[in-house]
Amino acid sequence: MSFELILPFFRPIQALLLDDDVSEIMGNPDGAWSFERNGRLMPAEGVRFDFRSLQTGLEVIANHLGKQLDNEHPLLNAQLPDGSRLAAVLPPVVRPGPAVTIRKFRQKRYTIRELIEGGSLTDEMAAFIRAQVQDGKTLLISGGTGSGKTTLLNALTDFIPKDERIVLIEDTAELRISHPNLLAAECQTETIQSKIDYDTLLRASLRWRPDRIILGEVRGHEARTLLDSFNTGHGGSMTTIHANSPISALNRFGELAMRSHQQNTRDDLAVEIADSVHYVVQVRRFTNARKVSAVIHVNGYSRQLKAYEYDSVYSLTEESSLIPSTLRGL
Repeated sequence: MSFELILPFFRPIQALLLDDDVSEIMGNPDGAWSFERNGRLMPAEGVRFDFRSLQTGLEVIANHLGKQLDNEHPLLNAQLPDGSRLAAVLPPVVRPGPAVTIRKFRQKRYTIRELIEGGSLTDEMAAFIRAQVQDGKTLLISGGTGSGKTTLLNALTDFIPKDERIVLIEDTAELRISHPNLLAAECQTETIQSKIDYDTLLRASLRWRPDRIILGEVRGHEARTLLDSFNTGHGGSMTTIHANSPISALNRFGELAMRSHQQNTRDDLAVEIADSVHYVVQVRRFTNARKVSAVIHVNGYSRQLKAYEYDSVYSLTEESSLIPSTLRGL
């Protein structure tokens, strides 16, 4: 099913679907629609769907994509032909109508220079992070949903030396890495024949001779395998994680790794993480842009204090871009 054949089912939001500046489109069960453009959430004035027609359209799309969406299977998570992601929920889980979220696959790939020009980070900050990537430091990119984690990760891969081999693992293909020696693999978790998840691919990738592993997002028991890869010669790797602060990101990484390795204590895992993750880069959504809001350098973990030891390299303390940020050398 081509993207063009899907458009008629979404005719009221067709203009939004075709607008390259719109990154996400959301329809609530009460019939209200909104969209995100350049990091700002806006109401979609005048967009109206007939609930019955919308549900029928979603069911047809799901069927063409090899998915089930009906009263017995009211949740849909699917990838559209253009790479966009469609999530839908049907009544009676939500009422009175279906809920729809479309996260569009960005046709544009932002470079660090474009992120600087858009206010996401400064020249000084970009130069600092670039040096760490080139030097083989392991980075954890942390932030909330829609904060720009993937966009930043994509841009940072440009700094990986061309003579290194990259293995890229994603749930849904979003990253577009331009590199002469790249092996990209995508999870297949919903196929009937085989379920290839993050952890399965990550374990297999260790036999693919990677210099660096790029994991689209760490969010489950694959965290333990990823941590092992960091500690066995794959420094300089990068991944994203959902967290609201750099320390929360480190703690969450530990909690995820603990799920599949209960024999480890939290302190043991924290020590491993502190030994392998060099920097945490925090990104946040502000009123005028998505920005790098903090960077910390991880120095270690204190078993006595049960806390990570770190240096604050960069801190954006105010939402106003008029307030200068600080960058401290180590």
